[in-house]
Amino acid sequence: MKKTSGVFCVLCAMMLLCTGCSTFGEKNTSVSVVYGITSLICVGLLVGCCYVLRAHRFWFITLFSCVLVVNVGYFALSVSATLQAALWANRLSYLGSVFLPLAMLAILLQTSGIHYKKWWLWCGGALALLVFLLAASSGVLPWYYRSVELATVNGVTVLVKEYGDWHIVYLFYLLFYFGVMVYIALRAMIAKKMKDPLYAVFLLCAVLVNILVWLLEQMVQIDFEVLSVSYIISQLFLLAVQWMMQQRGETPSVVPSNTVVQTVDLCFEKEQCDYFKEQLAHLTPTERMVLQHYVDGCTTKEVLALMNIKENTLKYHNRNIYSKLGVSSRKQLIGIYRQVQGE
Repeated sequence: MKKTSGVFCVLCAMMLLCTGCSTFGEKNTSVSVVYGITSLICVGLLVGCCYVLRAHRFWFITLFSCVLVVNVGYFALSVSATLQAALWANRLSYLGSVFLPLAMLAILLQTSGIHYKKWWLWCGGALALLVFLLAASSGVLPWYYRSVELATVNGVTVLVKEYGDWHIVYLFYLLFYFGVMVYIALRAMIAKKMKDPLYAVFLLCAVLVNILVWLLEQMVQIDFEVLSVSYIISQLFLLAVQWMMQQRGETPSVVPSNTVVQTVDLCFEKEQCDYFKEQLAHLTPTERMVLQHYVDGCTTKEVLALMNIKENTLKYHNRNIYSKLGVSSRKQLIGIYRQVQGE
């Protein structure tokens, strides 16, 4: 716990240094350096994500990868020597930007315990791809940017753009996701889907920070993409939320070695068990079968043989079960199940 908290503090300190080590007048000359540092921070966060999290890694890795791609795109744009290179760097940053809200929404849904259809995310991915293709048409078609030129401001490359008629599509795309994420977080708070209201507060902060920064950039001309830093702050919020949930579900390092039921009773709170019991109804027949095999004491190889499925398929069912029931390990899954059934 202390080790992970120390990592968060170091990352926060690095961001403060990146954004506050120079005066505003000097910032333009060091924009490329700042983008390079934020890219390195994103690499560290991506590694930390794999190190800290034990469950729900896919969307966190997707989110952190998107933020890394955005910052690398900003850096590449700031050092581009030609218009074509700058346009490709701009497309790279948009590639991360359009898929980032989708990853954040998926994390919010998983963390808030709200049941959703998988095809919604597929539709979201298709929509993100269409928006990216529209943004990537810059320099080829006059839809997104009516015209674009290369300029150098204090040694930093920037694109001088005249927005086209379809540029507003991206603005509505972001507003749509921001609105949905606020709705999900508020719904989780009102329905008490979260194990602790503090989690919902963290989630709302992660969304609202980006909304405020985005609005600021629309109203004020700033020679620095502040979103490159606000995205990192959001990552820290979401990573902290997931880490807190994992810590809450962990079993103590030393417990009495009497019976299984006695051990479980010491580890899991009534509120967590009530949530688990309520969510059991959302499991599919196949997921119920997997759960029953685990409760019966079957190993992974035995479950694969009994159900005649491949390991990747079992991992897919495991992720769904853990996400729906709010657990982070098989030990916790079995323990809470036995406690619930023994009530």
